[in-house]
Amino acid sequence: MALSDFDLVLFGGSGDLAMRKLLPAMYSRDVAGDLPPTARIICVGRDEASQEQFLQTIETNSKPHIKDTPSSEAWARFLKRIVYVGLNATDVATYGDLVEALRKDEALTRVYYLATPPHLFATICDNLAATSLVTPNSRVVLEKPLGRDLASAKQINLEVGKVFAESQIYRIDHYLGKETVQNLLALRFGNILFEPLWRREWISDVQITIAEKIGVGNRLGYYDTSGALRDMLQNHLLQLLCIVAMEPPASIAPDAVRDAKLQVLRSLKRFTPTTLAQNIVRGQYRSGYVDGMPVPGYREEPEAPKYSKTETFVAMKAEIDTWRWAGVPFYLRTGKRMADRLAEIVVRFKPIPHSIFNQPTSSFQPNSLVIRLQPDEGLSMNLMAKTPGDAMRLKQAELELDFREQFKSPRMEAYERLLVDVLRGQLTLFMRGDELEAAWEWVEPILEYWEQDDTTPVPYTSGTWGPAASSALIGRDGLQWREEVLPED
Repeated sequence: MALSDFDLVLFGGSGDLAMRKLLPAMYSRDVAGDLPPTARIICVGRDEASQEQFLQTIETNSKPHIKDTPSSEAWARFLKRIVYVGLNATDVATYGDLVEALRKDEALTRVYYLATPPHLFATICDNLAATSLVTPNSRVVLEKPLGRDLASAKQINLEVGKVFAESQIYRIDHYLGKETVQNLLALRFGNILFEPLWRREWISDVQITIAEKIGVGNRLGYYDTSGALRDMLQNHLLQLLCIVAMEPPASIAPDAVRDAKLQVLRSLKRFTPTTLAQNIVRGQYRSGYVDGMPVPGYREEPEAPKYSKTETFVAMKAEIDTWRWAGVPFYLRTGKRMADRLAEIVVRFKPIPHSIFNQPTSSFQPNSLVIRLQPDEGLSMNLMAKTPGDAMRLKQAELELDFREQFKSPRMEAYERLLVDVLRGQLTLFMRGDELEAAWEWVEPILEYWEQDDTTPVPYTSGTWGPAASSALIGRDGLQWREEVLPED
């Protein structure tokens, strides 16, 4: 369904996110026929570049990130949508060119995407209001990081909320734009098969992993003041946990879904200093090999502090105090320079209580549902099945659903989906202000404990699955991470 006419204003329009993700996403929607003929993308940057110079920048820095080489006709049509405006985001006196560039139509959908450092959010919103650029049909998109603790998150909510109503604020988490996450909603609430089993009586544990092969790269300046807990766990992993664990919402309406997620965040068992030390592992990568190539350790990265205590890996055991989930451990794990790049959710069911076959129950792998978010989106269900032959011998088998093979229609990347939802005014896949604060409220005791703790993160070799303490964490419950389960002979 085609979108209604709009002006999309990208603050940070010459930055890395705009060039790698946002502009390619909008190009893909243009090629798909979703964009109205007069829809425009206004890129706002600090440079005093001409329109022609900026279009050349897009040619150099953005076009290579488009999956399929654009045809000259499609590319030329897309570039006609682009308008470049140079201004100083902190100086309201420089907003005159933006005022002139925007169409004077209050009924027009106007989206301000703030792909900027969060300390600029309030200033930009205030300057938009001061120049009368906020209309009833305006929306604002806030790119992470949304604060670095509870106080700063509350401040962002307060300052942005002075200019935009909550219904106009879109706090983006690109993991929620992935098809697999939305298919998890379909799996749970569109099929009767799983709902009766989706509870403590039948589920043994849940594992949520986001692993990256890459190191910090050119993000060290940001990352060393953030770390894996702020960068990945507080947002991406907790949002995935909410989707897995939430109660069935009354509908797919935005506030119904977000109310259900908020309830999960408020039901997470709070850590004490004792349980925190027992149930959380933080690590930092050392030199090693990734894909056969030598890579430096975190402290050997260019400009890295020699004695940095910033964590590049976190594994934890979390619990949810509700009737549905009491006693079920949720293991969350994220890290850089890991053995593989993947994002997945593993729901493991309890083992059978008794074997009627000539095999002990210990030889039966528990059934598990694996939801893969990257690199290849899909679902798999591990079951026990009889092997061919005369003997009644059971072995684990896998039922596989590959989304690319099953559904031949073109697929949207995460930023494509989320940008389209913003332009349509659909809030379901975006965090509400109270969700953001609840997530920081749960995470903050961990941050405070680490700040007072003199110990350093546990080292782990690049190209592995993290420190051995991570395996010990889950091993204390008699369990293993999925990649540690040895295949049957």
